[in-house]
Amino acid sequence: MNQIYQFKVNQISGKEISLNEYKGKVLLLVNVASKCGLTPQYEGLEKLYKQFKDQGLVVLGFPANEFLAQEPGTNEDIQQFCTTNFGVDFPMFQKIVVKGEGQHPLYHFLTETKPEATLKEGSTLMPRLKEKGLITGKPNDIKWNFEKFLINKSGEISERFSPDIDPMDPVIVKAVEKALNQ
Repeated sequence: MNQIYQFKVNQISGKEISLNEYKGKVLLLVNVASKCGLTPQYEGLEKLYKQFKDQGLVVLGFPANEFLAQEPGTNEDIQQFCTTNFGVDFPMFQKIVVKGEGQHPLYHFLTETKPEATLKEGSTLMPRLKEKGLITGKPNDIKWNFEKFLINKSGEISERFSPDIDPMDPVIVKAVEKALNQ
């Protein structure tokens, strides 16, 4: 099965839900962190969500602490940080493991199904991470905070974007528009 609807996740409030609740929607799944250089992307994620939610886009935020412990807070801390600093209104979920030992089955599925991300043209993020020895694990692993998976209305992964592609970058906006119009 190549759909994400088989997975259950816990909302940041603790309530377990099935991703089946989002059937027929276009989803952007993002592993997020509060203490990362890319954390300002929360603003772009919220802007993208507001721009397209009435057309069927839902952004789903999954806090993760696998990259230099840049998401150390509790779920309550994360919720407050996102709301206070970025006005996040899109669904947030409890902290999960997106890479390595204890990897959540959802992220295992995502990285196995779509092993490579679209890279930002001219980006220096991946070479810098590699140079510092921060890219570890399998080639298909999540590389850093704010990696994005675009899921079409059928629940299939249509795109995977590298962490440093801003949510409002035309490459993501066009992919979202295309998915919404299919």
